[in-house]
Amino acid sequence: MAKMRIGDRLIHEGLITQDQLMQALKRQKELPQREKIIKILNDLGFLDQEALLSFFVEQSRLGNLDIESILFDFPANEDEILKKLADKLKIDYVDLDAYEIDFKIAKRLPVAQMKRFVAIPIKESEFNVIVAFKDPFDLNAADLIQRQFRQKPVKMAIAKGDLIEKIISRLELNESIKDLVEKIKVEVKTANIENAGESSNILKLIEIIFKNSILNGASDIHIEPSISGCIVRSRIDGILVENFVLDEEVYPALISRLKLLSDMDIAEKRKPQDGRISLTIVGKDIDFRVSTLPTLLGESMVMRILDKSKVMVNLHELGMNKQVLDRFQASMKLPYGMIFVTGPTGSGKTTTLYGALNAIKSVEKKIITVEDPVEYQLAMIQQTQVNEKVGFSFAEALKTILRQDPDIIMIGEVRDRDTLRIAIQSALTGHLVFSTLHTNSAVSAITRLLDMGIESYFISSAVVAIEAQRLVRRLCPICREPMEIPPEYYDEIKNSLPKKYQFYKAKGCTKCSMTGFKGREMVNEILVVSKDIQRMIATQESESVILEQAKKEGFLSMFQDGIEKAGEGRTTIEEVFRVARL
Repeated sequence: MAKMRIGDRLIHEGLITQDQLMQALKRQKELPQREKIIKILNDLGFLDQEALLSFFVEQSRLGNLDIESILFDFPANEDEILKKLADKLKIDYVDLDAYEIDFKIAKRLPVAQMKRFVAIPIKESEFNVIVAFKDPFDLNAADLIQRQFRQKPVKMAIAKGDLIEKIISRLELNESIKDLVEKIKVEVKTANIENAGESSNILKLIEIIFKNSILNGASDIHIEPSISGCIVRSRIDGILVENFVLDEEVYPALISRLKLLSDMDIAEKRKPQDGRISLTIVGKDIDFRVSTLPTLLGESMVMRILDKSKVMVNLHELGMNKQVLDRFQASMKLPYGMIFVTGPTGSGKTTTLYGALNAIKSVEKKIITVEDPVEYQLAMIQQTQVNEKVGFSFAEALKTILRQDPDIIMIGEVRDRDTLRIAIQSALTGHLVFSTLHTNSAVSAITRLLDMGIESYFISSAVVAIEAQRLVRRLCPICREPMEIPPEYYDEIKNSLPKKYQFYKAKGCTKCSMTGFKGREMVNEILVVSKDIQRMIATQESESVILEQAKKEGFLSMFQDGIEKAGEGRTTIEEVFRVARL
């Protein structure tokens, strides 16, 4: 029975007929993209899902199927399958993303056993210990785990395997610093907080936190007080990931030492503070821009990681599609005009601007930037930083810059009408001006500029190109798995599908810290202001009319760019919908 094909098994159990299987096999051959036979049987209406699930459960109990087989073959998404299974087995389904895990009970089970069984204790009640399993049919694992909790019975729950593995990998990381944390706790008990903050063990812990975040490609480190201690999280590929859960005795000494390194006042805990740390970690010169915020439980600290090596990025390495890159580079070669890079916070606008400046800088050109703040120092470029406290705003800085005889100007952000007016006048008087805006798309940037109160004929004459971008998470090439287009997405993306495509889904492995993603990829679009679009802006035509004209001129939307990249296996459909669906 175990070696029979799934279709033959279904016939054997009386769930389908031989004729129905033959019809499904014929349909499978006609489809352009190969689909699972069970999905086709389900689409043809030959399968009863409740009977199919009962069949799977029974086969699993007999040892003929495992949880992976059910997840692969059952015609539903993983959440639905696990909820149905939990209901069938009379156990709980737990969404670990939204569940508050008791890490004290989790630590009572050795990490090696958790990894072996893909199971984790998540809560202890008066009557039992709840353990989340990936495979609820692994009764041997349940028996062995029960021996670790002799006082109370183990209550089995089911959860997503990849989420269990992620939490186990974090516990494994915490296990590696267990001895260090114990030493710090002893030091805290025998010294005051300030002296404990000076200890070499605290510095070792800080080094581990920094190194772990940098090696995983994090952009920010969050150190947050909690009721029972302190949580250290990193923002990796735009998503916060929990790295360490530290004991409450460690938190004050850790924050004190980081404030000292940032040149902050360690005695001031009632006001927000800003600072900076410069270190060499894993062979890289890294700056950390540090910010503290008083909260009810203590000071929350966020450190932005500024990797100086990333600023020397080449435009070709940013992941722009060829059409956008060609048009963007053509706009950069113009003698004057205004180029906008738009997108939300954290979409890589500054990196794109620095990439553009690196590409066009030379001894023949004077380039001046005005930023808030200057995050990276660039060779052959004059950089100035606004200081609102002394009245040195973007507008004031621009007025001064124009007296410095620049060829190219980069404005960190156009925030008000005065800055925009001076920037446009600069573009109209022979300067190439780069700046950023917070808008959803390239075309909507025009409406945003008009809303700032500048005459439409000025905008139409000065603006030469608007590039809009987002960042999607890049699939881990080692563990990604092929997938079919989910039915709920097909209708929306069918007109954007490339001629050849293969979509993939995230799985998770040790190389990507069990996330299924490694790094980020840009999706973008560019609106080049042609003569026709220039006229439309001057006459204040609607966004839809301008977009229609842009499409006639070959405009490719950010969403289309994302679907093409998903079809190449670089990201997932879900990521494109999360980030680029407008």
